[in-house]
Amino acid sequence: MIKNKKIVIVLPAYNAEKTLKMTYDEIPFDIVDEVILVDDVSKDETVNKAKDLGIKHVIKHQENKGYGGNQKTCYNKALELNADIVIMLHPDYQYTPQLIHSMSYLIANDVYPVVVGSRILGKGASKGGMPIYKYIANRILTLTQNILMNQKLSEYHTGYRAFSKEVLESIRYNENSDNFVFDNEMIAQIFAADFEIAEITCPTKYFDDASSIDLKSSSIYGLGVLRVSIRYFLRKIGLLKYPLLDPRNE
Repeated sequence: MIKNKKIVIVLPAYNAEKTLKMTYDEIPFDIVDEVILVDDVSKDETVNKAKDLGIKHVIKHQENKGYGGNQKTCYNKALELNADIVIMLHPDYQYTPQLIHSMSYLIANDVYPVVVGSRILGKGASKGGMPIYKYIANRILTLTQNILMNQKLSEYHTGYRAFSKEVLESIRYNENSDNFVFDNEMIAQIFAADFEIAEITCPTKYFDDASSIDLKSSSIYGLGVLRVSIRYFLRKIGLLKYPLLDPRNE
């Protein structure tokens, strides 16, 4: 807790048995109040490992809901627990939990309502072993998105994100896709609601046990990202209605 603001970490998990302990052991419990793990029908012992580690809130989907569907369960449970700050941390140890302090304080001190860990600021992506085709695709997509959305993020595709309660309560994330494009729909919703996003440099790791999507899935994701950004642009200039981006209270 920081300034009486409750901090909840959410772990969207799928086959994270081998990396969960490494991730969990680095979570700073001097400020973190609760941890939620949502298992999306893993084929390994992720759920048992979570319980062995003492994670109090372990939710197991009865059917695979996808990456976006997993996040919906994560955020809904965090708000149910009255979280003031919610941080999504992948349990595959690709992102370091040691940035949780920095991300949390930016939100707790009302500097920014959303903070993301960027692999592109600095040399986190290249040092961490990001495949070259993913790096190039990341840069091209990010440039296109910045133009269409009139923003200046270094990347839109990081999976390390922190949100204030106000942000989660203001956007229609439950209406987003259940697949990987969920992340970009969420960013579009955040900007459409006039919230700002801060970025901090984030080292990353690419290794056998870290989750990653294949080339085909990456291509489908890229097309989905472009669709979201184009719709955002058309809505902004008044040529398209895009209810997904309307505030939750409308």
